[in-house]
Amino acid sequence: MRDYSKAVPKMWHGKTMKALRKHPEGLIVALYLMTSPSSNMLGLFAQPILYMAYETGLGEEGARKGLQHCIEAGYCSYDEESEFVWVHEMAGYQISKELKASDLRCKGIQKDYDSLPDNPFLGAFFERYAAAFHLTNPRGIEGASQGPCKPHRSQEQEQEQEQELNKGPNGPVGGADGEGDPAEPTVPVGDPAEPAEAGDDAGDGKIPPCPVDTIVDLYHEQLPELPRVRLLNDKRKRALRRVWRWVLTSKKSDGTPRATTPEEACGWLREYFHRATKNDFLMGRAHRSAEHAGWQCDLDFLLTDRGMAHVIEKTKGGAA
Repeated sequence: MRDYSKAVPKMWHGKTMKALRKHPEGLIVALYLMTSPSSNMLGLFAQPILYMAYETGLGEEGARKGLQHCIEAGYCSYDEESEFVWVHEMAGYQISKELKASDLRCKGIQKDYDSLPDNPFLGAFFERYAAAFHLTNPRGIEGASQGPCKPHRSQEQEQEQEQELNKGPNGPVGGADGEGDPAEPTVPVGDPAEPAEAGDDAGDGKIPPCPVDTIVDLYHEQLPELPRVRLLNDKRKRALRRVWRWVLTSKKSDGTPRATTPEEACGWLREYFHRATKNDFLMGRAHRSAEHAGWQCDLDFLLTDRGMAHVIEKTKGGAA
């Protein structure tokens, strides 16, 4: 999480903010993305709509509506599958419009850019800021020119009508569980761009094959009140392998390994899911407004950085 972010007063007179004034939800989401706990200086970060909805108080419908207004105003692009958002001009405002090649911040920006997980906006970001920040290592350039952002399912009809009225395309190209800032994860579960497969190197040894079905069974066993997993798609399998790898390669706060064998890793995960039952937020027992009443986490959320942080760091007696 960043210690601070800049909000330039003159932004209120800009074309984008003027357009968003007509839509209160859009204005709130725009300001939220600028200061989100998940954000980074690049303006390119994972931002689950769930957290946007909770932390702005807009609820999921309001957050989606506000986000769509931001997309249409050209403020940002958002990808539903990866849950990544790109606030197009954020790096210019938060860092500088441009830097000299000798400025040490250029190396820091390149390092932060290199550390980002794969997402649809890497190529577009490079093309936008390569000259300004003297970036030298492009990623995803082939995907930089894509079609318009996909509208949220709840707003497809509304957007289609608006397109007819406006006679033009939506905002810039779009392509956001690991949650949390990918460049500064609270719980380092590995690079989502490089999911751990059976036999991947991990320090001094090999990673045992991930028992995907067994982990799902542990989730169902310990958390029967949460949504059941009915489809094991590739995205979920990647997330499961990523967490499996982290459990087998990371250490507790006392410096000892969390697990060194598949049996120990499964035991750690069983305890992890059990600890989640003690977290009121995750289990839907504590919400700040009626809009969020009834929300509960699911397996997908528990496999993200932010989900793991809730269990490990924010649950009394959480797994170490």
